[in-house]
Amino acid sequence: MATSGVKWKKAIWLLPALLLLAAVGLYRADIPVAEIEQRYADSSSRFMRLMGMRVHYKDQGDPQDGFPLVLIHGTSSSLHTWDSLVLRMGSRKRIIRMDLPGFGLTGASPERRYTTDFYVAFVDSLLQRLGIRRCILGGNSLGGGIAWNTALADTLRIRALILLDATGYPRKNEKGNLGFRLAAMPGVGSLLSSFTPRALIRKSLEDSYSDPTKVSDALVDRYYELLLREGNRQATVDLFQGRRQLQPERIRDIRVPTLILWGEDDRLIDVENAGLFARDIPGSESVVLSRSGHIPMEETPEPVAEAILRFLEQLP
Repeated sequence: MATSGVKWKKAIWLLPALLLLAAVGLYRADIPVAEIEQRYADSSSRFMRLMGMRVHYKDQGDPQDGFPLVLIHGTSSSLHTWDSLVLRMGSRKRIIRMDLPGFGLTGASPERRYTTDFYVAFVDSLLQRLGIRRCILGGNSLGGGIAWNTALADTLRIRALILLDATGYPRKNEKGNLGFRLAAMPGVGSLLSSFTPRALIRKSLEDSYSDPTKVSDALVDRYYELLLREGNRQATVDLFQGRRQLQPERIRDIRVPTLILWGEDDRLIDVENAGLFARDIPGSESVVLSRSGHIPMEETPEPVAEAILRFLEQLP
């Protein structure tokens, strides 16, 4: 009995040391801006000083296109999420995409503001600087919410909307994304700005896909390393812990042609939301994508590109 008691006391004494070793193992330093840009900026990358930030964007495809397609990524993502669509549509459309404040190579907002109004003002300022008078605006998840709010705020500039698994309505029974749930938790979220296991990013991506076997090591590396860009982890925590209440009643005021695309197996924003958008936006078109999750342009890019091109061909 005495021997076992001594062993128990030793185990208790060792526990803080083991926890410290675990913390050290999970700690990840930020990646300096110059280093991350070497990895993820290329010959098509452009940078613009805007609202106190050095904004990373790409402007590709047909320069004669009078109605460019402007694409907005979702939370913890980047403009790279649209790569497959650019490959499939770039010869027929001018496609503009950007890293939102708080993500990708753009990095954190100096004001640490990540409200819908802030992002709408950001998109509007970017389009003005690029001289875009009319465009088709598309977005995924958070980017979809920004897109439809921008369409309401800038009715003359936005010719049509494309919403891919967009935010807009209160969530009900969705399983959600492990990383996002942790980031929203007081205390725990703050720890993620320093202690970020790569396995958490993989699990979060697998939660976002219908088929988790499509989540490659290269995909995990991209999401993980861009998250570690200086300031991005704290920005993600700021965004989740400062979110305001949704205003779904405003969706009924959208009056532009709208294509609604949704992954049938979306576990973050349930496919029922596609029907809610279709109900509330007069004359909208809804397409549910089989064997696809929350990020359909990455997981099933071919049917996404086909649906978008059909929609654009039908615009008046």
